[in-house]
Amino acid sequence: MTPRSIPLLACLALSPVAGLAQDGPAFDCAKAESSAEKLICDDADLAALDRRLADRFAAAVEVAEGLDVGAEETTDTLRAMQRGWISGRDECWKESDLRACVETEYLQREAELVAEFMLEPPSETFELTCGPRALTVDVFATDLPGLRVEEGDSVYVGAQLAMDTPGTYYMRSAGGLVLGDGSMSVSDAYGEEHACQIR
Repeated sequence: MTPRSIPLLACLALSPVAGLAQDGPAFDCAKAESSAEKLICDDADLAALDRRLADRFAAAVEVAEGLDVGAEETTDTLRAMQRGWISGRDECWKESDLRACVETEYLQREAELVAEFMLEPPSETFELTCGPRALTVDVFATDLPGLRVEEGDSVYVGAQLAMDTPGTYYMRSAGGLVLGDGSMSVSDAYGEEHACQIR
């Protein structure tokens, strides 16, 4: 089984179960310590985002554990990255707008999980030639659009930078991609940029 082969299974894993609805976040607010966690506990919309992300993460774990090759390593890496993401979310106290930072963290993480583990079918797929690079690009219609880029044996995931930057994506630890109406381009982690054309 591969991530690309089971988006339907992951979608089914997110189906609501009668009687399990709740208003608070997925974590225990009695144990909330960071300013981000306390804000989430007091904000119904952010609490709903937290529950949704918990469902996405559970679906991603299910996909990772079902891989034919590298299931244990992939699952361990996924769990470690989620712990790292939580630490990053809790750093939002440094930002001038705590709520905006927390919301963006959740939306970007959701987009990354959906893209990396193909939790939904992509809404668009492009075959791009960008200088010497040949890319297969999947875009996902999450609230903040997600991005999956395949280049040879490498896979990069990311999300749209912000709600007000349509078509401009970051790729986690791998640069960025612009999918504009008039021009498309890709940049690597070192800032080297290539114009792209649809193949």
